[in-house]
Amino acid sequence: MNKPPGVVSSAPGRRTVTVDELTDIVKLAITSIPELRNVAVRGELQNFKRHSSGHVYFTLAGKESRISGVLFRSHAGAVIDWPEDGDEVVITGGVDVYPKGGAYQLYATRILPIGLGALSRAKEELRAALEREGLFDARHKRPFPEYPTKVAVVTSPTGAAVQDILKVSARRSPFIDIVIVPAIVQGVDAPQQVARALSLCGRVEGVSCVIVARGGGSKDDLSPFDDERVVRAIRSCPLPVATGVGHQTDSSLADLAADAALPTPSAAAEMVFPDAGELRRRLSHMGALLSTDVARVCENYENALFRREERLKNLVGSSLEKSEKYLETSKRELSIRITGAIERGWALLLSSSASLDALSPLSVMGRGYSICRDESGVTLKSVKSLKTGDVVSIRFRDGTADAAITGVSGSI
Repeated sequence: MNKPPGVVSSAPGRRTVTVDELTDIVKLAITSIPELRNVAVRGELQNFKRHSSGHVYFTLAGKESRISGVLFRSHAGAVIDWPEDGDEVVITGGVDVYPKGGAYQLYATRILPIGLGALSRAKEELRAALEREGLFDARHKRPFPEYPTKVAVVTSPTGAAVQDILKVSARRSPFIDIVIVPAIVQGVDAPQQVARALSLCGRVEGVSCVIVARGGGSKDDLSPFDDERVVRAIRSCPLPVATGVGHQTDSSLADLAADAALPTPSAAAEMVFPDAGELRRRLSHMGALLSTDVARVCENYENALFRREERLKNLVGSSLEKSEKYLETSKRELSIRITGAIERGWALLLSSSASLDALSPLSVMGRGYSICRDESGVTLKSVKSLKTGDVVSIRFRDGTADAAITGVSGSI
């Protein structure tokens, strides 16, 4: 039996799908794999084209395979120095299906050159751009505390760098607290993790400064510290940041942005952690200087006090001598005046006594006169005041006598 036109024959139990449906199935299968949503792919850049729309198209080649890719305009602004065909790069982004082309492709969000030539070009271009912004200006460098209370260390908690820092801190300043803020310091995800860790440091209570550390490695291993995100995170950190990345000869853009750049993690720790032994010696020296200064000040005050005491003695001695002379003179003058006054008083008293004696009734009665008073004590001055029978009192010089009047006669 023939089937009507347009009906596709299929094996029993198998569903027939269209091209669009098959593409949707493949797309769903790819996008359902979590690892493909955020992937980092390393390869050689080929067919690199920057379109007038702002989008960038490319092919990423391996030894035996190829994958197409696109970097949309919204992410293209993050590329400082554009790579070239033949450069080895790491592309970060996600894998998805492009239905119109019928192929899967890489939707990039970032292009990171890793070849030495490409890395040098990208680093120099980024350095120049950030320098124009002033991120490396020495005037923005912040001083480190002389005696930090707590230090944050951004590094891998399992790396050699953290062990070097802990050894130095234990030897120099075992009393200072250390907070390890973990971050991957190598690989594609390292810049984002280091930048995030730096932002966390400013929120840790009591932290005085930050060390960003990583041990030695190849140029590719140290490339995360040339990443713009790390550089900006260092300048955005509210605390002074010291870098100790790589070996003696290594230098990164993070070093240029840091407030202090040291060649190794150990050197960074030597700079940040004060030497307790040197601190004790300094305190001992300062104590000796303070003791000497105190002794000198006390001696100066003692000498000044002695001089003032001598001046006071001289002043008081001179004043006392003058006062004694004045008192002696005053005493003599007062004695003379008192003696004169007494003599004049005695003379006046004798004169007054003689005058009073001359006027005294007793003196008159001494010459034979007497005073006669009636019974009420009234002095009788005339015989007319008497009559026969009156009782009178007669006062003589040496006593009194009572008498009765037996007769009264007139004066001669």
